[in-house]
Amino acid sequence: MERLIGFDPQLLADSAITGLAVLFLFFILSYLLFNPAKDMLAKRRERVAGDLESAKEAKAKAEALKAEYEEKLATFKKQADSILEDARKRAKDRENEIIEEARAEAMRITDRANNEIELAKKKAMEEVKSNIVDVASIIASKAVNSAMNIEVQDRLVEETLKEIGDGTWQN
Repeated sequence: MERLIGFDPQLLADSAITGLAVLFLFFILSYLLFNPAKDMLAKRRERVAGDLESAKEAKAKAEALKAEYEEKLATFKKQADSILEDARKRAKDRENEIIEEARAEAMRITDRANNEIELAKKKAMEEVKSNIVDVASIIASKAVNSAMNIEVQDRLVEETLKEIGDGTWQN
């Protein structure tokens, strides 16, 4: 009976040579292919690690800049609030100033009007007195015409002036 595989010396020698050739090819190919691939992967790993480190540094710098900008923004907001508060205060002061000026102007106008009223009253009283004197002189001339004596004329003028008086015309 014959065997399916016969282990004769030729098969064993061919198998040994084939095994040695495979090992030789494996070592050569690993040297030519695997070692450069390993080196490339190692370099890539180093580059990725470097990129991660630089990304961490950039993130830390970005956070520091963000904190600095937020601090500056808060400072600017405080300055803006201060400027706005100062502007409001100046506007309020100016408003009060304008109101005081308006009140002072109103008082000046009122005083001027009161002075004009007083002058008009005095002028009216002077005119009334002048009219009284004219009336008195007319009475006196009539009295002279009717042969009155000087004492009677004086008495009539004084009585007329007393009756009309200052208080009557000052209302």
